[in-house]
Amino acid sequence: MAHECPRLHAKIRNIRQDFLHKLSTKLSQENQLVVLENLNVSGMLKNRSLSRAIADVGWGEFRRQLEYKVKMHGGRLVVIDRWYPSSKTCSSCGLVKEKLLLSERTFTCECGFSLDRDLNAAMSILAAGLAVSARGPESSGSRLTPAVKLCRVETRTKPRADSRSLTN
Repeated sequence: MAHECPRLHAKIRNIRQDFLHKLSTKLSQENQLVVLENLNVSGMLKNRSLSRAIADVGWGEFRRQLEYKVKMHGGRLVVIDRWYPSSKTCSSCGLVKEKLLLSERTFTCECGFSLDRDLNAAMSILAAGLAVSARGPESSGSRLTPAVKLCRVETRTKPRADSRSLTN
């Protein structure tokens, strides 16, 4: 049984690598712009209840693969600053909530917009990435405070009617 353990770990590592390569290749081939949020992974690993799940995902390797594959396919990768309030920003009207508890899994805004918290954050990250991309290549490495302000002005659109089906 002791000899099975290294083989099992190698098999799991290969499955993870295969998945990351397939996903990063698909994203880089199908999209001209890929937007990521720069997460504090080392800080998240200190959370004892989440650390194993976070370590198993391989976010650092996924980002590394995306960086070179997006460039290889002629696309653009925009990394949003980790301090951008993506979870607290309404993707419909742009209002930033003062406080949002981690236990609140549905984002509800004063404007009446309600959506799954993670889907709302993803839409906010995309809007910020589009705003940075519109500003040009020189802005991608900088802190995103001006881009976020630009993003809030330019992307105040109502969600599509079919976006409700994504939350069910």
